Amino acid sequence: MEINMIYITCATIEEAKKIASSIVKERLAACANLIENIHSFYWWEGKFEEDREAAIIAKTKSSLVPELIKRVKDLHSYECPCIVILPIVEGNIDFLKWILKETKD
Repeated sequence: MEINMIYITCATIEEAKKIASSIVKERLAACANLIENIHSFYWWEGKFEEDREAAIIAKTKSSLVPELIKRVKDLHSYECPCIVILPIVEGNIDFLKWILKETKD
């Protein structure tokens, strides 16, 4: 079973809700969890930045990752959004089967 967890940061909780809702409604992800009020530190264009962000944690099958990345980039406000893919190597088999069932073929 090839299933992934996708971590995405967003500028606001409203943007995170919009993206999460879209990728789940379009069945690119079986579910998405939002984490509000993340304190982020990073370098951008040679400058040290500190911001508040929101994050999405989505679950999907590996075959949908390229399409999911494209969709997130289309909806996202950042020039270079954080979209990272983490393989799920083990878990509740019933939950993992549910992810496969609830995402498109």
